[in-house]
Amino acid sequence: MRYSLSHTWARAADDGSVTVGITSFAQYELGELQYVGLPRVGSAVTKDASFGEVESAKTVSELYAPCSGTVTAINKAVIDDPAIVNRDPHGAGWIIRVEPSDPAELDALVDLATYDAHAAGNEH
Repeated sequence: MRYSLSHTWARAADDGSVTVGITSFAQYELGELQYVGLPRVGSAVTKDASFGEVESAKTVSELYAPCSGTVTAINKAVIDDPAIVNRDPHGAGWIIRVEPSDPAELDALVDLATYDAHAAGNEH
C-alpha cells in the first residue's frame, strides 16, 4: 500500500488495477462520515485532482486521486453506509478501483512511515 500526501491510499492488485481509499488519519480527522460522493464507473480520474467528496458533521472534504486512470468499480456499500469508511478505512471502506493510465505514477506515492510523519505534522 502506498499513500498520497492528500490522505488517500492506493493498493495495486496483481491484475494492475488500483484500489483507492482514504487513510485512517483522514477518517479520524473528519469524524463519522455521513455522505460519500463517488464518480461513475468509466469516468476518468486525474492524479491529484478531485474525484469525489466525503461529508461528516464537521466538514465536507474533497477526495483526490493518487493516480490517473479510468474508474472500473465503486464501493456501493460506502454510499449506503458511509461509516464503513470509519470502521475499516483500509479494507471494506475502500472507495474506488482504477485502471491506471500510467502505473509509474504510483511510484511517486510515499510509504507508510513517510505518510505518518506528514500526517503527524498536520494534526489539529
